[in-house]
Parts: sequence; C-alpha cells; structure tokens
Amino acid sequence: MTTTPVLLHTRRTDGVHVLTLNSPATFNALGEEMLSALQAALDDIAGDGNARAVVIAAEGKAFCAGHNLKEMRAQPELAYYQKLFAQCTRMMLSIQKLPVPVIARVQGLATAAGCQLVAQCDLAVAADHATFGVNGIDVGLFCATPSVPLVRNMPAKQAMEMLLTGEFISADEARVRGLVNRVVPTAQLDRELEKLLQAILLKPKDAIAMGKALFYKQRETGIEAAYQLAGQTMACNMMHPVAQEGVRAFIDKRKPQWPDLP
Repeated sequence: MTTTPVLLHTRRTDGVHVLTLNSPATFNALGEEMLSALQAALDDIAGDGNARAVVIAAEGKAFCAGHNLKEMRAQPELAYYQKLFAQCTRMMLSIQKLPVPVIARVQGLATAAGCQLVAQCDLAVAADHATFGVNGIDVGLFCATPSVPLVRNMPAKQAMEMLLTGEFISADEARVRGLVNRVVPTAQLDRELEKLLQAILLKPKDAIAMGKALFYKQRETGIEAAYQLAGQTMACNMMHPVAQEGVRAFIDKRKPQWPDLP
C-alpha cells in the first residue's frame, strides 16, 4: 500500500524549490514526520549549488496549525518534549541558514508553530483571507518558541498582545505589523508569488547569499559590531565579480551581465 507523503518537494528548472506541506487532514501540523521531512528537504537544498529560492506552501484550508497536539499528548514526558522542540528549532534555523531566500506562500490559517514558520521565512505572501495567531495560551501553553521569530518580525508590544491573548489577526493586519510582505486575493496568490520570485531571480545569487547571512548575523549584535560586520561584508561583496560587473555596467549605462544568470 502506497502512503501519501506529508511533504511534496518540487524542483523547478530555474532553481526554485517548492516544499508543499501535504497533510490537510491534520491541518499540516508539524508532527514528527512533517518535521523530519522538512529537515531532510532543507538539508538537500543546502547542498544544491543551483538553488536560487525556496517556497514553502501548503495543501488544504490551513497553511499550518502548529505542533500536533495529539502526538504530544500521547507522550507526556519531559525528555520527549525537549527532543521535539529541539527538532523544530533545528528545522527553523535551517531556513535562516540557507543561502537563498525562503518565501512562505500562506493560503490559509497559520497558528502557533505554523505562525512561527511564517515568521521564520525570509519573506511571506498571503491570501487576503488568511489568519495568523499564536494561540497556545488558549490551552495553557505559552507559545514560547514561536515568540522568537515573531518578536523579530513585529514590534514587541504587538507580538506580546498576540502571545498573551491568543487572538488572531487578519492578513492585512499581519502585513501592517510586518509578519507578511504582500497580501492579495487567493486567485492572485501564485501570480504575486511569481512576481516576487522573478524579482529575486534577476539578482546575482552570490550577493544575495552574502547579504542574507549578514542580515541575520548583524541583527543579533550591538550597533558597532553590526557596522563592522556589514562593512566587511560590503568590502568582500565589492571584490566579487558580480559587483565589479554591476558597477561597470552602471558606469557604462548598460544592463549588467552577471555570470550566474541565463
């Protein structure tokens, strides 16, 4: 008997990897199997020198409903919970460590660790009917791990209000607060996602890789260290052939011919 995979991994010819959460019956919950599948896919992409971007999408009405509470309730042991949250943390950090942009395609509900997944992605495009929440507090569980990327996306008091009340916010409010980049009607979701992807794919991947690494590293340091890191990154970037070509093209008033673009 063939079982349906919980995660679909599609590789496009332009270097875009699409990871589709494929467990609509569980609202794409981040159970052990889903976390393992996501980790394996991210590890695979990390080793793909031709990768240019990653899209995390989902089947069904929900994008992701967070951790699988039935699974968690079946094993009420501290060691199990510690292992589970460590597994989830490793997967979330793998998104940040990838040298290519990761975009969440949010077509529905994103709650608890599902909202964490959206916050952890570099960018997010959402359908206008999507909703977002960190409502673990409703069952007596403060969404501690989701709070980590959440407070790095939106102002502290707005994040804390969501964490304390468990109340959901609309896609438009999520955009205002900084959780998502773009909000469009469902029928336009793929078109808007493609516009964003194409804007990224036109840029040199080496510069993007250097910039993404610096973006997250400097955010966690003081301002003096951040400027030091940023200055060193820009100096190295300027020495890179893509920047040299870009500057020459600007001076010559022509389009740059980057070596890693078709």
